[in-house]
Amino acid sequence: MIRRHHYRRTKGETPNLDVTTLMNLMVILVPFLLISAVFSRVAVMELNVPTRAGGSALNKPNFTIEVIVRKAGLEIANGSHVEAALPRKDGQYDLQLLNDMLKRVKDKYPEKDDATVLMEPDIEYDYLIKVMDTVRGAEAQGEKMAMVLFPNISIGDAP
Repeated sequence: MIRRHHYRRTKGETPNLDVTTLMNLMVILVPFLLISAVFSRVAVMELNVPTRAGGSALNKPNFTIEVIVRKAGLEIANGSHVEAALPRKDGQYDLQLLNDMLKRVKDKYPEKDDATVLMEPDIEYDYLIKVMDTVRGAEAQGEKMAMVLFPNISIGDAP
């Protein structure tokens, strides 16, 4: 009976909750999570995947522009054979020469707006982005005006 009487509470009394520990935890966790959060900008790039079935080919040139990224360098092909090979210089791809060659192709075929970038395995993702930026557009010489080359880019694996 003594034990029962010891734990008996009166009817009107409400239990007190001690939330001090929980509040201390929140005071520590909230700044930690805010500091460790990665704030990044998400950019969405619309890409086309090459298919075997050809779509409507009206008013389009009947050749393709392929930029092949290999460990040894860059190659520009027309779909059937390699037109130009650009070796690496000092371990870097020669994107300026690629830009110049693609400008010449654009001048020759101004209505052409698509190209394909093909990559060998084990090549860094950063190079894919740099090559795609070069294929998509360039700055006009001596000006800050952007020149659009081939905005519709398809990507794939190199043969």
